[in-house]
Amino acid sequence: MKRENTYKRLKICVVDDEEIIRITLSDELKDSGHEVFDFDNPIEALDFIKHNEIQVLLTDIKMPQMDGITLLKKVLSIKPNVYVITITAYGSLKTAIEAIKLGAFDYLTKPYDQTELENILDNISELISLKKSNKKFSNLFTSKYSLSSYQGQSDFVRELKENISLIANKNTAVLITGETGTGKELVANIIHYNSNRRNNPLIKISCAILSKDVFESELFGHEKGAFTGADKLRIGRFEQADGGTILLDDIDDIPLELQVKLLRVLQEGEIERVGGNKTISIDVRIIASTKKDLKELVAQGRFREDLYYRLNIYPIILLPIRKRKEDIRSLFDYFLVEFGENSNFEVDEEVYANLYNYDWPGNVRELKNLAERLTIVSLDKKIDLQKLPVEYRTNKTFNENNLSTDKTLPDLLSNLEIKVIKDALEKTSGNKNKAAELLGIPISTLRSKIEKYFI
Repeated sequence: MKRENTYKRLKICVVDDEEIIRITLSDELKDSGHEVFDFDNPIEALDFIKHNEIQVLLTDIKMPQMDGITLLKKVLSIKPNVYVITITAYGSLKTAIEAIKLGAFDYLTKPYDQTELENILDNISELISLKKSNKKFSNLFTSKYSLSSYQGQSDFVRELKENISLIANKNTAVLITGETGTGKELVANIIHYNSNRRNNPLIKISCAILSKDVFESELFGHEKGAFTGADKLRIGRFEQADGGTILLDDIDDIPLELQVKLLRVLQEGEIERVGGNKTISIDVRIIASTKKDLKELVAQGRFREDLYYRLNIYPIILLPIRKRKEDIRSLFDYFLVEFGENSNFEVDEEVYANLYNYDWPGNVRELKNLAERLTIVSLDKKIDLQKLPVEYRTNKTFNENNLSTDKTLPDLLSNLEIKVIKDALEKTSGNKNKAAELLGIPISTLRSKIEKYFI
């Protein structure tokens, strides 16, 4: 019976020396809408594949001129993007599993089930569509997520960009830690789209919203019949991300019993679908993010220590805005341009002073939302204190030129200190380390005073 292909048709090469099986299989695939090329000789099939574009190779394991394992190796060496499905007798399962480890996508046992085959092909078609879509938007995303997309002028931002440049093209796992709104997902995007994996998928998983019951199936996929309701094979997020990157947001929410399976992915680059015994090799870079202190969770027995050290090979810690207030002005101006459709807004200094003094519990996300709100209400392109929502009016202003003698000695000394620090920063072109040396004070003291005076 003809079964409509769920996704677009595929170009499939069928190789089997048994004529009845080969012709039957080819006819069934053609009836399902696929373009099929069949060969009884694997050497001829290999020559055809060398000179033609195919997407799927369906090959028998035991053939006289060349066995299926050798054909698999040769095809993947010249066309690594071809999806290989091996067909084997039940007694040759060991060989089929070997094929999976060598790069085959899946295998079927004789007599094969047509519905199972079409489910596998549907999954292959889905993966191909996903990769094509990613390539289509890759240039756009590469531009959108350039290093400059993480805004700020502080030493922290400069060092962060240097670190991203250093690790982008590595396959090392990255652990990003930071409060809500500090830009963890943005950093993951920047790492992926500045890496050599940029043309392959970036798959994002929010571990916090997945229930324990579906967690394993979502990450690793499941075989048909693995549990009630599993009426077809499903590829998981790790297989979807093959060749690319997977972002595990809120990694601390992964159930303890599943953490060992994640450890296996990091150590071996292998997974097994729920309900299956096939070992599937994958090539995925893992980026994990968390708001929590994983080391503390390890001490509490809520996170595996071995997994923590595997993830923490290259840690990135994102500072909240309250610890890098020198970035507030440039961030706010950037968001005004973004939401104001490149319009120029006139912002009172008093507004900036109040923004500096606010604690920003929602971090960059909160600042971004405020900027968007102000672009909506400021039809005259002017933003003054009256337009600033009451909760952001800290009523703390500062004028560095106000050095009149009616001020107290501490006030005068503070103003003088600000002037000296600003002069030092100007002389060193904003380099805080050099400015601290010029002033003869530790860099930590200089940072503290910059934060105190909102310089």
